[in-house]
Amino acid sequence: MRSSGPQIVLVRHGETEWSKNGKHTSFSDIPLTLEGERQAAALKGELSGWDFKLVLCSPRQRARRTCELAGYLDHAEITDDLTEWNYGEYEGITTKEIRQAEPGWTVFDSPTPGGETPDQVAARCDSVIARLRALHEDAVLFAHSHVLRVLIARWLNLPAKSGRHFVLQTGTLNILSYEHESPVLISLNAETFRNDPRR
Repeated sequence: MRSSGPQIVLVRHGETEWSKNGKHTSFSDIPLTLEGERQAAALKGELSGWDFKLVLCSPRQRARRTCELAGYLDHAEITDDLTEWNYGEYEGITTKEIRQAEPGWTVFDSPTPGGETPDQVAARCDSVIARLRALHEDAVLFAHSHVLRVLIARWLNLPAKSGRHFVLQTGTLNILSYEHESPVLISLNAETFRNDPRR
C-alpha cells in the first residue's frame, strides 16, 4: 500500500459478547470472546512488517488484550484519549432498543443522555492526531469502533459526524496516511495483507 508519508494503523479490538450483539460498549470492561482472542492473535503476524515509533492503546481490557496478543502491550502508552465514545444512559443497549423510544437515533447526530457529544469525542481524536502529525513516523493505535470512526473523519479533515460513513469490524486493520500533502484513508477492515504492508 503505497503512500507519501508515515502510516497510522488503527486496530479495532477483537470481538466481545457485546460487540457481537450490537450493544453499545464504552466504560463497561467486557473481555474478548474466544473468537476475539483469535482475531487479536492473528494480528501479530500481520503487524510484524512495521517499525512503529508510537503505540497508543485505550485503557479498556478489550483493547489492552488485543494489543497484548498482537505483541505490542509492552511498548504501549495507555491513553484515555482512545477510550470509546461515552454512551451514558445507552451503555449496554443496542441501537434497535434505543430506537423504540427515539426513532431514527444514531450516536452521530442524536442526543446521548449522560454521554459525550460528537464534538467532545472529536476533541480527543484531534489531540491524538496532533501527536501523530508531529511524530512523522509510523504508529499503531488499539481502540474501539466509534472513537476510531471519528478519528478517521478528523484525519480526513471532516466533521466528527462523518464517522458514520466508516464501519470498522472487530479485529481488523485500518490504515491512514498521505498522498502527497493530503491526508488519506488507504485501507479499511483489512484482516490480512497479501503483500508487504509498507510497499
